Amino acid sequence: MEEIRKRIIFHGRVQGVGFRYTAKHLANSLGITGWVKNEWDGTVIMEVQGRETLINELLKGINRNLFIDIEWMDSEEISVEIESCFSVR
Repeated sequence: MEEIRKRIIFHGRVQGVGFRYTAKHLANSLGITGWVKNEWDGTVIMEVQGRETLINELLKGINRNLFIDIEWMDSEEISVEIESCFSVR
């Protein structure tokens, strides 16, 4: 399967609830690369790269966290990059 890269902006109760570290742990366990960071407006932005099925598993896992409350996501597919890990910025 082909790798894709997505930029996703998460809205809701997504800061101060372990979102970034949950994302990093899950991404590393799934072999997904990219990064995640908090934005000044209370959203979280993530660029994630891997097979689409694995990206979907990552999103499901993040949504299972009891403290995280994702109200909606804005998502777009972007160009694949060369990278070797998933990081918190």
